[in-house]
Amino acid sequence: MPADAVVVALDVGGTGMKCALVRPDGVAVRTERHPTDAARGPAAVVGTILDVAEGLADKARADGLTPVALGIAVPGIVDEARGVAVWSANVGFRDVPLRELAVARLGLPTALGHDVRAGGLAEARLGAGRGTGHVLFVAIGTGIAAAHVVDGTAVVGAHGAAGEIGHILVRPDGPRCGCGRPGCLEAVASAAAIGRRYAELADGSPDRPVTAAEVAERAAAGEPLAGRVWQEAVEALADGLASGQALFDVATIVLGGGLAQAGDGLLVPLRAALHERMTFHREPRLVAAALGDEAGCLGAALLALDAARVRDHQEKR
Repeated sequence: MPADAVVVALDVGGTGMKCALVRPDGVAVRTERHPTDAARGPAAVVGTILDVAEGLADKARADGLTPVALGIAVPGIVDEARGVAVWSANVGFRDVPLRELAVARLGLPTALGHDVRAGGLAEARLGAGRGTGHVLFVAIGTGIAAAHVVDGTAVVGAHGAAGEIGHILVRPDGPRCGCGRPGCLEAVASAAAIGRRYAELADGSPDRPVTAAEVAERAAAGEPLAGRVWQEAVEALADGLASGQALFDVATIVLGGGLAQAGDGLLVPLRAALHERMTFHREPRLVAAALGDEAGCLGAALLALDAARVRDHQEKR
């Protein structure tokens, strides 16, 4: 790999894209943000992804750098082996051969990954899980998803859908989840679910705009209703994480996403609740994510670097 090598990295969300040029040591030398404008349709989103990636590669060359690979992280179901965005509600993808399209456009080896798995990869290699070998990264925002990373490699699963911890059943008589089944962890303990629950208990109106951050603040200030809702969410999260630990036996659980910004207001009671649920299982270290909303983009860069190294190895054989 040349001394001036960089990779082009894009983390594509329903609203915006986080983009960067990243050196092999994981340091971003240029960062950009662009709107996704998913409402324009999937074809337009693909066009924007390719335009932005090509533009970043051109800027790298103009700065005397050599782009060696491209990494793209997208939400939804991703077939990483084939480089296909199988399905995404956020951006409207359905069976989009994104890797093939990117290679044809940029001529660079390209890796396509899932956004949460990319974030987990970055946290495991560069962030809060660095050096611990077995990491479970759990992103808690509008929904809940996870990535199981073993020795720096994120587990994909047989169908590209590994890590859907948000759909572990934690409350059989609980609210109906977006997947159609009642009682999923995501329906009880996601940021969206916490806001809905508080609004319902406060005045019976599920449409009352209350955010999980506001619930956390009110709970910390001693408001009984907010404290009740927050504790319900913590207990459900502890159930979900205990199930995850029974399945994966990780050394570290890294919490990311918007809810993790509550800091010790979440981590302290969640550690206590998880401790209570441990029997013969080893209790994992529970920590907040270190890379913030840049994790997905850095993870896409790591996927690109892996692709570039594979190509280098093949060329040397």
